[in-house]
Amino acid sequence: ILICTHKWRTISTWVDSSNQKIAMEQTTSKESRLNIRCDSYARQLLDKAATYAHVSVSEFVLSNALASAEKVVQAHERITLKPEDFQAFLAALDAPVPANAALQAAHQRHAAQVSAG
Repeated sequence: ILICTHKWRTISTWVDSSNQKIAMEQTTSKESRLNIRCDSYARQLLDKAATYAHVSVSEFVLSNALASAEKVVQAHERITLKPEDFQAFLAALDAPVPANAALQAAHQRHAAQVSAG
């Protein structure tokens, strides 16, 4: 069982009456459990890697899983266009084509599903 503790720190800067900055730190802890089953080789490898990184196994797994998760999410949510393709995209937005019968039918289906829900 890995216990993952997320600590978020917010540092706010305040100015007191003598115009001096005062930093106030707020820490919020959120705990959730993540259960992972693995074979002994995987566990030994994770233990060794965490030791080399000077962190706990939980911290090692969480930080690497989050880094990987961010890459996967970005790969699915980000669109990168060449400058000329971006200009073509903007031009298409500025000059939309009239809706054809298939688009009008899709719009009607969508409107019926949304209003029925």
